[in-house]
Formats: sequence, structure tokens, C-alpha cells
Amino acid sequence: MAKPLSSTPPLLSLRPIPAVRRRLLFYFPGYDPDAERRYRTLFVREFRRYARLFKVGRPHVSTASSSIDKQVQTWTVRVGESKQTETIYAVMLWDDIVRADMDRSLFISALFNAFALLRVVANGTFFRIFKASWKCGCLILYPFVMTLLLAGVVLLLAALSYRVLTTAFGWPSWISLALGAAAGFATLHRMMPWLERAFLWQLMNDWVFNWQHANGRRPDYTARLEAFTDHIQSQISGAEIDEILLVGHSTGALTAAEVAARLLARDKQLGRDGPALSLLTLGSSLPIVAMQPGAHPIRAEIESLVASNSLVWADYQAPQDWMNFPGFNPSRDLHLRVSQAEAANPVIRSAEFRRIMSPQVYRRVNTSPFKTHFQFLMANHTPGIYDVFALTLGPLCLRDRVLDENASTLGNSYSIQGYIDEVSHTSIRGWGYDSSAGSSGIEIGIFVNDCPAQIAVADQFRQDLMTARIGNSHHGFECKFDPPLSTAEDQNILVRRLADNFVIGAVVLRATG
Repeated sequence: MAKPLSSTPPLLSLRPIPAVRRRLLFYFPGYDPDAERRYRTLFVREFRRYARLFKVGRPHVSTASSSIDKQVQTWTVRVGESKQTETIYAVMLWDDIVRADMDRSLFISALFNAFALLRVVANGTFFRIFKASWKCGCLILYPFVMTLLLAGVVLLLAALSYRVLTTAFGWPSWISLALGAAAGFATLHRMMPWLERAFLWQLMNDWVFNWQHANGRRPDYTARLEAFTDHIQSQISGAEIDEILLVGHSTGALTAAEVAARLLARDKQLGRDGPALSLLTLGSSLPIVAMQPGAHPIRAEIESLVASNSLVWADYQAPQDWMNFPGFNPSRDLHLRVSQAEAANPVIRSAEFRRIMSPQVYRRVNTSPFKTHFQFLMANHTPGIYDVFALTLGPLCLRDRVLDENASTLGNSYSIQGYIDEVSHTSIRGWGYDSSAGSSGIEIGIFVNDCPAQIAVADQFRQDLMTARIGNSHHGFECKFDPPLSTAEDQNILVRRLADNFVIGAVVLRATG
């Protein structure tokens, strides 16, 4: 039976927290060699889309600056009327450690990967991981299986060379085998770009890193955790803030949790008074490390968080994501000394990807494990309980935003949104979402080449729009052009305009009246 994806611990801290006017946010990326470049770019792109779609206005996003040691990248975001909520957004970088891992020779990485996998198979950990998330278990197996297949390619070409050159032509066996092996390695070299796009080397080294970390063999990473904790302590000391928010995605979810545990161990009063201390984990792969027998210190840190009333920990999961553990609850599944009845953390929620994405985008993203995994960091297509920007940049502290089932987007009002399935010279077909309350006399307009196209809307869609209330109703529609778009170029302009101005495949239908 599937484990529930929504639970609230009985001893969750209910300390009153005022509206957030100033927040310090520390974001911990996963095992990513390009983190310094990727996350600033991703944030700006997705926040711009979000602001356009949900009418956030003109939020202020400052330029990014880097610390002298290149371990912290920081910018400031202000949202709301008069920009009343300010978030200082700091990305905590450890991509140099990841790059050092990936600079190892492929042969050494493959040996490390095989050794680590065989160890967890031998002690039974792999089967517990596979039971907790078969998709994640398959991704752990993926580099090992691919290594065997690639080795098989080399051996096959060596055998074919021997068969042809030695058996048929009488060449010395060592020459034919050497030529066959050389052909095999040349083939592998030609395949390298494809293998990199398939994330083979990153996943291979990621698994090795997780195994090493679980068994206390990563002093470089442990030192970085201490450096992160030092930095955060220096930033929050004496700062006039309402919330300290640690956010971790993927492998970075465990990084964020470990730093949170260290902060609380250093300062027993942190989070009990003054600013709220919040931990948000997204698509967490924490169990990969925490379930291993040698990870006693890590489980002790997680246990301290589960029992702590000094912070609120919210964990968002998604069954579509191949790299997290939907239904995982540390107080139950890590066999901690804190029972579920005694737990203060985490609050577990589903990201509900199917509800916050357009149908066609959902279908496309759901076929790619990596796109699905990064969906936690993307702009919603429709309002939903999961909203990464409302969770991290809005006026509510993390706990209040997570528990508010009627929570809105950062832009409190927005137009009618629609997503198109088909565009022709005569019509657009798709579905629409309306959150406008009390709308009446609605006129729908789509603009092509800056000229309004006359549109006849399907009766049911018009009827739904006129009675719509804030909610999650989705309505099918067909918009017919009268007169039809005269040329294919007009069609292309329309599609380009939609893609350029909104989420790909989306159109905002302007409601008036």
C-alpha cells in the first residue's frame, strides 16, 4: 500500500510568528558541478515567468555578488506592495568539491561505484533503499549497469577482431585483441557526449559521494558543512530579520538538514525566540545516506531535528520524481529514538505536480527523470499549495504557508490562464483556469500582431467563466478566429508570442467587464 504523502507531526511548533518583512534564505544545491552558474540563472528565469503569469508586478531582484572564497553567491529579492517583504537569497556552493570528484579518471570512478554498490548490496542497504523508492534504486543501479554494458562493448569488439583477424587471417592473437580493444575504446570515446547528456558520470560520482559521506569518508565535505555553519551564524548574529530559512534540493536537502542541526547544536536558543528558524527540503535524497549502517552521526542529527521545537521542517515530495522518496518519514523509516507520536518534524506534503502544471507540459516533463526532479524549482503553471516562490519569498513564514490550504500566489489576483493543445489558422483548442471572483460580462481576447482577433468561445467555457470563483476548476475551450488567420506566418507569430511571454504553451486570456 502506498504511504501517505501528507502528514503533520503532533508536536509541531506553534510559536506565533509575525508577517515576514525580512528573511535570510540559504539555498543548498544538490550534487551539481555547475551550481555557481545554474541556480542564479534558473531563479531569475523562473521568477520572471512566475511574476508575469501571476501578476506579481515588478519584483526587485538585485545583481548577484560572490564571497571572496566563492562559496556563497548572494542577491536580494523584494516582493509585495511597496516591496514590503525582502529576502536575502544566498546560494551555498560546494560545486568545487563535486568537480574534483568528477575530475577523477572514469576508470577509477567506475571502480569506486562498483565497490560502493557491492557493499550496500552485501549489507542489505540497497534492498531497503529499493523498497523505499524503486525509482531511486534503479538510478543507483544505472551507472553500474551502464559500466557493464560499456565494458561489454569493448570485449565484444575485441572478440570480433580476434575472430576475424586471427581465426580467418592468421594474425597473432595479441595484435587482433589489441586492435579490437582499441576500437572499443575509440567507440566509447565517441559516445562520451551522449553519456554526459545521460548524466552517467554525474550519477556515478553522486552515488560514490553518498556512500563515502554515509561512512565518514568525506572530510572535505564535512569541512564545508562547518564553513557553511560559520557563515550563517555570522549573518544571523544581530541581524534584524523575521525568518531564517534553509532550503535544500536533492542531495542538498541533507546538506541543509545537517547545517540546521549544527546551528541548533551551537545555539540552544536559536528559533525559540527572535526570528523563526525554518528548513525546507525539496525532492530529498536524504534516505540514500541516512539508511546506511555507517551513518550513525547523520541519523543522530536528523533525530535532533525531528524532536526539536526550535525549528519547523517542511519536506515536499513527489511520486513522479525518480530521485526522492515519496512517503518517507524519518521518524518512522529511520528507526529513530523519537516515535511518530513524539515528533515535532517534519511536516510532509506532496508537491502535486499534476495540479500545478499544464497537461501537455506535465506529459513532457514526466518522461524525463531530471526535468521532473528540477520541477521543484520551477514556476507553477496554475496556483497550488506547492509554490516554491510563495514558500520562500512571501510574507508568511514557512510553517504558516505550508499549513494554509487556501494560500495564494505572491500575486494575490491574476487573470484567466489557459494552456493550448492545438493552434490552427482557424482556432485554438486547450483548457483554461479562472481565479477571478465575481466575474461577469467577460470578454475574451487574444492579440495577434497587436490586433485583436475576434473569438467565439465554447458555450460551456463562457458559462463557467461567468460563475467562476477562486478554486482549481479547469475548463476545456475552443477559440475560433473570425476571420481565420490568413497565413502560416500569423500562426507562427502567435505561437512565438505565447512562448516568449509566458510559460511555453501558455496563453493569458484577458478578462474585462
